[in-house]
Amino acid sequence: MQDIRQILQMIVKILDKIMNSQYKGILLSIIVVISLIIIRRILTKLIEAYVSRKAYKEENVIQFMMTWKYVWTAIIFIMGIIALSGSMKVVGISAGFMGMVLGWSLQAPVTGIAAWLMIILKRPFKIGDRVIIAGIIGDVVDVTLTHIVLNQVGGTVGGEERSGRAVLIPNAIMFGQVIMNYTLQEDYILDEVPVRITFDSDWEEAERVLIESAKTVLYDIIEKTNEMPFIRAELFDAGVLMRLRYKVDPPRRQEISTYIVKEIFKEFEKNPKVEFCYPKSEITYEWKKGQIEENYRNEQENKFDK
Repeated sequence: MQDIRQILQMIVKILDKIMNSQYKGILLSIIVVISLIIIRRILTKLIEAYVSRKAYKEENVIQFMMTWKYVWTAIIFIMGIIALSGSMKVVGISAGFMGMVLGWSLQAPVTGIAAWLMIILKRPFKIGDRVIIAGIIGDVVDVTLTHIVLNQVGGTVGGEERSGRAVLIPNAIMFGQVIMNYTLQEDYILDEVPVRITFDSDWEEAERVLIESAKTVLYDIIEKTNEMPFIRAELFDAGVLMRLRYKVDPPRRQEISTYIVKEIFKEFEKNPKVEFCYPKSEITYEWKKGQIEENYRNEQENKFDK
């Protein structure tokens, strides 16, 4: 403890001599510049090592570190000039004012870079993931310092097929948007094919046909997930709505559902026990008991009256 006190006292004496010197401006500027250079080198090594491990692409690390060095060079240069005034108060006030001005003028770029850091630290998604950001569905193609690049899914076409359109989403909006990742925790998501059958259909037969059709298409995914397709059903006015549910790889969702529908259609065509429910009208004439005799008597009476 005594050694530390002696060192601190020595530093205070040196600072006093500097502040009382006629060259205090130059000396203070040198001290500020050297101190900032040391701080920059220490922080640069730590940040570069960490960012290199977490970043998606090496070029992003290079761009970030270049920006980091340019910003520090500007800060060191400006603070060195301000320190020539020879006043520590001026240096402190100028540093605070400069930070406020830079923060206000570079708000969007700084927020974008901060969001990029958040993305590589928290990993809410990775390249190749299917996500929904700001209401836009797409597959992540790239994550740069300023933008996230998505290969849009859907858009002007129905369903969830890749459209080929590139969408650039500014990183700065990440802090205020809900991000939905299809495969953050699992590689497969739950999807369904709804099938409507009539009340006259054989329930168990319909269930068997639906599940077997899904197994035929999804055999490879079932082997990986060990999860079988299953049925959830509900009644509606004209029949029974059966929801065939299964796990699927998000990018192949539309493709898989098409194959399953095709398989179900073929099976229903050749199975007399099940029938699709579709809008139709049936008219049934039913005579009440004794209605025929009564009508006959009325006709005879009318003839007699005539």
